[in-house]
Amino acid sequence: MNVVAPQIRFSARSHVGLKRKVNEDSVLALPEQNIWVVSDGMGGHAAGDYASRLITDMIATIEPNLPATERMHALRHAIHKAHDLIRDEAAARGVTTIGATVASLMLANSHFVGIWAGDSRIYRLRDREIQMLTADHSLVATLVESGQMTWDEAEHHPQSNAITRAVGVGETLELDKVRGAVEPGDRFLLCSDGLTKYATFRMIEDVMNHEPLETVVDRLIQIALNGGGADNITVIVVDVT
Repeated sequence: MNVVAPQIRFSARSHVGLKRKVNEDSVLALPEQNIWVVSDGMGGHAAGDYASRLITDMIATIEPNLPATERMHALRHAIHKAHDLIRDEAAARGVTTIGATVASLMLANSHFVGIWAGDSRIYRLRDREIQMLTADHSLVATLVESGQMTWDEAEHHPQSNAITRAVGVGETLELDKVRGAVEPGDRFLLCSDGLTKYATFRMIEDVMNHEPLETVVDRLIQIALNGGGADNITVIVVDVT
């Protein structure tokens, strides 16, 4: 029996938004390694753009053609290395905190792995239904997990921007991981919170179901811009065909 590897296509874009002068988001696509990354520099802290860019730069150094397990370990190692370097930079600058979120997706052997810290997210559209694969590391996440509010409602909470985990923050970085099988027709979305502040689950599901790859990223970013675009907006869509 011949096993044909699924074809992977993607689209990625980052937009500074309408209110900020600096884009503290970073986006990375490594199609040869089937790795995609969104990182969001922490607002209100020094050099968030430095932190997010360092994370993607470190991941970009992963050797090509690594076996799947080694590639996953290399991805985790790169994020942990970025954590240490960001902490060193904060100490050198004499500032308390420099940090950034990370949401990374790797595909291999008809499986996916998502590794993340913070409130940048990974979603999957399968059989026309959207599922949030990650869980925000934030103060309001506990309210969602206890059933007191939905993720959409959490975006409007006064403490919605208060994250509890980020690369570069704290002595030890704890990364969460989600994994599972990939099916033909799966569509993955990685995004910073500049999108999810304005796009509800229903909005994301509708766009992901109806827009082709050529326009889906622009359409999602436009939703955030139409909503006010107060933050940087980064979106990656990965299609398994």
